[in-house]
Amino acid sequence: MDAHESAWNEALCTQWEFHWTHLVRKRLDGLTDEEYSWSPVPDAWGVRPVGTSTAPVRLGTGRFRIDYDPRGPEPAPFTTIAWRLGHLIAGVLAARNAEHFGAPAASYESWEYAGTAAEALGQLDAQVALWLDGVRGLGDAGLRRPMGEAEPFPDAPMADLVLHVHRELIHHTAEVCLLRDLLLHNPR
Repeated sequence: MDAHESAWNEALCTQWEFHWTHLVRKRLDGLTDEEYSWSPVPDAWGVRPVGTSTAPVRLGTGRFRIDYDPRGPEPAPFTTIAWRLGHLIAGVLAARNAEHFGAPAASYESWEYAGTAAEALGQLDAQVALWLDGVRGLGDAGLRRPMGEAEPFPDAPMADLVLHVHRELIHHTAEVCLLRDLLLHNPR
């Protein structure tokens, strides 16, 4: 591998790692259970104890389920911090870590969603670490290989998937931080 090839892999890892370490993770410290489950609007989708949701579909295993609707309602429902973290943990990271980096099988349907902020942050930390280790291990050849049948564009290179996952992570963690700010500044 020449210097150009290793720089490409390092750039992809640094993109998310810098954002995570210096911007996002510090903002998530101290996330409370109130913030985690806060619904700024009626009927926001969240992660709820079994039997307490009114969403058309509830996915997951264990004591908590994530709200879902396969029809993709318009407008899309507003989502809580718990929902956004559940989406990142199970669908964006854990499923990809399983498919591409040898982690245990994971999906929205099989995930055991966190009932507390601390548990969700622990899951997120673990999945981010697995993701970064996996991406680092790809090298140039791995970034060029096709994503495979588990992804919507199986012939596209893994580099495209890495960029997509990082975009999702940056997008949704920014939303989580904004929701924390909104609750902080919301008169109760």
